[in-house]
Amino acid sequence: MIRGFKFGSILVIALFVTACGGGVSMFRIDPMHSGISSESGPKQLNRLAWKFTAPDKVYSSPIVADDTVYLGCKDGYLYALDLENGQMKWKFKTGGNIEAAVAVSGGTVYVGSWDGYMYAVDTDSHEMKWKFRTGGMVYSAPTISNGVVYFGSEDKKLYAVNARTGAEIWSFETKGGVYTSPAIAGNMIYVGTLDGHLRAIRKDTGQEQWKFPTRNRIYSSPTVKDGKVYFGSDSKYVYAVNIQTGQQIWRKKTAGKVFASVALYEGAVLLGSADTYIYSYDQKTGARIWEYKTAGSIYSSPVIASDTLYIGSTDGYLYAMNIENGSERWKYKVDNKIYSSPVIASGKVIFNTVGGEVYAVE
Repeated sequence: MIRGFKFGSILVIALFVTACGGGVSMFRIDPMHSGISSESGPKQLNRLAWKFTAPDKVYSSPIVADDTVYLGCKDGYLYALDLENGQMKWKFKTGGNIEAAVAVSGGTVYVGSWDGYMYAVDTDSHEMKWKFRTGGMVYSAPTISNGVVYFGSEDKKLYAVNARTGAEIWSFETKGGVYTSPAIAGNMIYVGTLDGHLRAIRKDTGQEQWKFPTRNRIYSSPTVKDGKVYFGSDSKYVYAVNIQTGQQIWRKKTAGKVFASVALYEGAVLLGSADTYIYSYDQKTGARIWEYKTAGSIYSSPVIASDTLYIGSTDGYLYAMNIENGSERWKYKVDNKIYSSPVIASGKVIFNTVGGEVYAVE
């Protein structure tokens, strides 16, 4: 996702994920990347529940499955933390930096690394089940659907791999590295690439159906709902594209690059931009509903719980916003920049900073 200051993981860069006990937990919560949590988050800030400090920088967005928080670190380790108190339960070593969010399904954690591998790790034994070799660093957060793990690599390919065995089902070659996390709706996969295209690819065959040009690199993982796919790019635009035809429905320009994913809630498209603003746009028309200025660029993808939006900024604040009018409910200050996306679990908002601090506030 981010190499030095390269953004993919935020978006894979990077953001935000879920706490679905017993199901599948992944970046943006579900295969369509809705960004809407089934849990309730705090509308009022009470206290810091716990804090964990990793030994190196952390760009990976946290993922919660059952009672465990998972996130990757620049030191090459996957860390598993206790959701209740933040204590480390166990860790797993890969051969490179981990900037992508992980996915968890069926007692297995799927984690991509800069060493070029996608790993499957058993959540009980903490041992590797398999690893799949790509031709480049893996920045793309995996998406799981019907027993298949979908993810991209810097080698310019999108992969479909059997979740149980690690065997390749198919791969699709693009013209640019794949940093985004693929979104899935029906039999179609939607993924952005560094050659400036959003692509629609058949889930069963790996064949491309259409591609939409932006002329700028795409780090923003797409979100799909009601016949549209939404995403941002280095063009400074956020786009709404018809999922059947690949034709643009609308686009809105911000004053900065859009690295993070959007969240969709009751007719609104919600996102942050490198121009320091949080925006709300109308899903149908793209008309601006409200905007809110922070003091730093935003690379964090928002998570929504009930009618509250949670998002981090490089100004060192985690914000809780009223979705309807963009007013601030509360904000929590930390001592470092926030690039990754938060997650809601057990009434807590869990997020981390570039410096490696992981916080749970409630």
